[in-house]
Amino acid sequence: MAIRPSALIALRSLRRNKLQTALTMLGMTIGVATVLTMISLGTGAQRAIQDQVKAAGMNTLIVTAGNFQARKERPADDAIEMGSLREPSTKAHLVTAAFHPEDDPFAVHDHQTARSRLGDSEAGLGAAATLTIPDADAIRQLAGIQYVCGGVHENVHAVNGDKRWFTRVHGDDSSLPDIRRSWKFMNGEFFSARQERKNEQVVVLGAVAASKLFGEANPIGQTITLWKQPFKVIGVVTSSSWLVNPSEGDDQFDAVYVPVTTMHSLLNLSKLNDITITTQSTGDVTRMESVVTNLLRKRHGIGPTAADDFTVASQAAKALTKGGLRPDVASAVTGNVNGLEKVTLDQLGKTLDKSSRTMSALLASIATVSLIVGGIGIMNIMMLSVTERTREIGIRRAVGARAQDVLTQFIMESMILSVVGGLLGIMIGVIAAVVISRSVQWSTSISVMSIVISFGISAAIGIFFGYYPAREASRVAPLQSLRFE
Repeated sequence: MAIRPSALIALRSLRRNKLQTALTMLGMTIGVATVLTMISLGTGAQRAIQDQVKAAGMNTLIVTAGNFQARKERPADDAIEMGSLREPSTKAHLVTAAFHPEDDPFAVHDHQTARSRLGDSEAGLGAAATLTIPDADAIRQLAGIQYVCGGVHENVHAVNGDKRWFTRVHGDDSSLPDIRRSWKFMNGEFFSARQERKNEQVVVLGAVAASKLFGEANPIGQTITLWKQPFKVIGVVTSSSWLVNPSEGDDQFDAVYVPVTTMHSLLNLSKLNDITITTQSTGDVTRMESVVTNLLRKRHGIGPTAADDFTVASQAAKALTKGGLRPDVASAVTGNVNGLEKVTLDQLGKTLDKSSRTMSALLASIATVSLIVGGIGIMNIMMLSVTERTREIGIRRAVGARAQDVLTQFIMESMILSVVGGLLGIMIGVIAAVVISRSVQWSTSISVMSIVISFGISAAIGIFFGYYPAREASRVAPLQSLRFE
């Protein structure tokens, strides 16, 4: 018998026992809804934890142009350096004094490399301006790297009519919001890769800068002036974390953001002040620090005994150097950060991976139990249906139906029960996940793949648990079934 006639006969049979059919589908519906809701909530919570860890900078490396430290033999990654407490050499001080700051953004800068100015010095290379966009592109190709953003930073007077605000301008590329996971946009959006490629004069305002220039008004579409040049406002960014309160003077939200290519073009620059990097794993920061260092030394043609013309540091090391510690003490502490990070970040990464596997195993166990219960319910009802409809089966066999036709009909009935119940369960599960998320502010993640998998599993359960009752029905002897009461 063809599939369509079997499906029609199965539907008519199910309609004759509406209450029984509804109760059977209810078991599958509850099972699938429970599975989808728990997967959505569990996956959302897991992703939220990972995002919070990454937003805290635990997977962040910052490459800064210049290096004020002398070149020396690198210790092992787990070694503790005790020699960093020594006072910096006079030679290093002289090198530092040899460099000029970028105090005139409109001046034409034709920078030599630091090595060409100093030769193969053992001293650090001070404020060398040797980081470039191609360096950032090369780092982006490394395995284990998640996002890379090159930046140029200056102070600027932002002007809107008669309102002026002295703030920080960051020239960054379009991937910056992927790194700043704790950001949210009050209005508008960040500039795109296309706008970056075309050097468009667009600007994204931090919440503090937007408030100072526009008050409570929505600035999207308005124009401000930077360096006497008009910039169109396309977004306003603030913090999504309750741990961060935007305030005057902070470097993220009392700031404005423009494409790095636009800033290069307007200020006649080609260098980068820094390159911000995030790794794919929080436990891989220390290794990637070494990989990035080796890559940049090779790209900059730095010999084995020469000093770096850049500095690679983790978020933790950068935070230490910005504190109130004396330079020599900060140097000693940051010299030991690698060993500390190797323990803490590796442990954190392994803990996150282990918790992810535990959460996945827990959700899989709950899903298996729920769906098995629903499948057993279908099997139980179908077995009962075979017993109740023995005479019907005998009549169908007597008028010419084959055993295969009876088998197909009962499999179709179990599939209809499981698929319809599964679809209802998916709908209820999605609604429940959204309601729970909005009512208790719990992060959820409902993926198309999880919905497709839920639907496929419900159909598979119908076939698996419906096959045995269908086979028993197909084996009913016509003569015996006609005598059955």
